[in-house]
Amino acid sequence: MNYHENLWLFFTLLFGIIIVPGMDMLFVLANSLTGGVKRGLAATGGIMAGGAVHSAYGAAGVGVLVTMLPQLFNVLLFAGVAYMIWIGISLIRSSITVEAVGPGTARSGWRAFRQGAVTCLVNPKAYIFMFAVYPQFLRPEYGPIWMQGLIMGVMTVVTQFAIYGTLAMTAGRSRDLLIANPDVTAFVGRFAGVLLVAVSAFSLWQGWKSA
Repeated sequence: MNYHENLWLFFTLLFGIIIVPGMDMLFVLANSLTGGVKRGLAATGGIMAGGAVHSAYGAAGVGVLVTMLPQLFNVLLFAGVAYMIWIGISLIRSSITVEAVGPGTARSGWRAFRQGAVTCLVNPKAYIFMFAVYPQFLRPEYGPIWMQGLIMGVMTVVTQFAIYGTLAMTAGRSRDLLIANPDVTAFVGRFAGVLLVAVSAFSLWQGWKSA
């Protein structure tokens, strides 16, 4: 698998993760419904900032392992793959539903931005998640780890903006779709689960061949 194929595989996994309805999506939706498009986009910006920091931590962690503890790299790779497969299977078996969004607490775009960033940054699951995903795609043979991490970080924030930004700009219709059509949200979650399992299984196979 060459570097471009690796990036496409990462994007497939990333898209499947971000599009699953969750706390970030509900945070953007709540701010959009109570404060309009500008506040929804501000909330999106905060989440993107948090995502950029998580990406930097993930790349730095993998870089340290490759440089100082290369023998642990494959251990982290296989552990991350197993974790992602477990998440995927959990999504396939679950039925995701979205409840009605209550009144938002953000009073300004700046506050919505701060809340989005802090909510993202203090979530320990996000750090665990990044350390599970990045070892599958940051490979020394593709060049400097920092450059690969930068490209993947940009892909992450752009994908967040595309999905959450669209949600913010179409908040009314998005809310109706998520709440009134539970089968749609359940399908999205299960489809994302299948993507996670498939991509992680492929990463496991690639890692096993190169181990």
